[in-house]
Amino acid sequence: MKSTKLDNYEQKLEKDFDKLQSLSPSEMKEMSNILKSAAVNYQKKGRRITIRVYETDLEKIKKMAMNEGLPYQTFITSTLHKLSAGYLKDCRNHC
Repeated sequence: MKSTKLDNYEQKLEKDFDKLQSLSPSEMKEMSNILKSAAVNYQKKGRRITIRVYETDLEKIKKMAMNEGLPYQTFITSTLHKLSAGYLKDCRNHC
């Protein structure tokens, strides 16, 4: 059986894994409270909307989504979120 050498990153992970220790009951309770709070405050899915889209635009969007490896509805939602958060910019005149 051929053994494979670990790269530096994998070696570090293995070394760090060996140092792991279980949380004490009080630490476990504190972590549980932190995670519960994060879950409650996590942004919930928004409203469902219905829009009309030109068939040619939808076909282009579906191809773009496929190239990203996403379902087209997820791709649309992600794109709208990026636009509203200011992560997308208009490059038509200056990119």
